[in-house]
Amino acid sequence: MSLGTLRWSLLMLAAGAVSATAQSADATLDHAVDAWSRVKTVRATFEQTLTISLTGSSANAHGEFQEQRPNKLSVRFTDPADDRIVSDGSFVWLYLPSSTPGQVIKRRATDANAMPIDITGEFLDNPRARYDVTAGGTGNIAGHPAHELVLVPKAGHTAAFDRARVWVDDDDGLVRQFEVAESSGVTRRIRITALEVNAPVDRAAFIFTPPAGVRIVER
Repeated sequence: MSLGTLRWSLLMLAAGAVSATAQSADATLDHAVDAWSRVKTVRATFEQTLTISLTGSSANAHGEFQEQRPNKLSVRFTDPADDRIVSDGSFVWLYLPSSTPGQVIKRRATDANAMPIDITGEFLDNPRARYDVTAGGTGNIAGHPAHELVLVPKAGHTAAFDRARVWVDDDDGLVRQFEVAESSGVTRRIRITALEVNAPVDRAAFIFTPPAGVRIVER
């Protein structure tokens, strides 16, 4: 093989590798979007790691959540105990006595600045119009082989993060882990440790009654 032919072959191989990566990102995204479109309810447990770049500190949390799409969510922390986030369909309630005792924040569910109600849908609702999506690496998340997608909001599209990394299960297309980097310097990683979709949910979980004596702050 001549030197020119060898160079051409290497260029073709490199081009093929780039194409395969792009196709892999598209295939992973399509798999995730299709899987999530079939989900009506979710019951799950999770681990959260919060990292603050400004202070170099981090904190871990654990809990469980239930979701009834499109607008009902219940997040109950077991560590720190008693922290709750609830969307009843009209309002989002943030009750975090571990960090802000004596108050609960109340926001309209339509508030773009409130916590996303459809946790995974934040990444999978019309993603190609909202984000530049590229392939990341691969990994094993809680025993599930997964491919990573990197999402960066497109110019003109607001999002609660500057960059997100989302790990999609190779088998069922469900999101098993995600990490969002915010402009404030906070990075939040959520790992799903157990997941059940389209299972019965507890309707009472989506009702929040502020504890006696707690101040309600409306935003």
